[in-house]
Amino acid sequence: MVTEAEWERIQGELRFGQVVTGTVVRVPRPGTIGIFVDIGLGVEGFVDVVLLPRERIADWPVEGTVTDFEVWWVHSGHQQIRLKPCDPQYLCEDFADFVARYRPAWPSEIGEAVRAPRPSAP
Repeated sequence: MVTEAEWERIQGELRFGQVVTGTVVRVPRPGTIGIFVDIGLGVEGFVDVVLLPRERIADWPVEGTVTDFEVWWVHSGHQQIRLKPCDPQYLCEDFADFVARYRPAWPSEIGEAVRAPRPSAP
């Protein structure tokens, strides 16, 4: 875990859709939770089960897999960067439908800061 100030700095440098390369470090319960990814920022990366293949669980990336991910959102309370796989083989089969249903603004969010900068004190 990093300090709150470091976490604020990290978030301030991230953009939705930003591509990061990461190494899968834990796959605790394939098909149930998701995967944990080291993206070299001192905070945990995580891909939620809803973004991973549901019908091809055997195709999930295994520990040690190095691949690209997009910044999907940030979970501030857990100091965790939520990721979306870039490689279609690791992405849920119905991603377009998922986005249309649950996050229709996603295309317009790409490139936006994940966290608005806090105003500095006078």
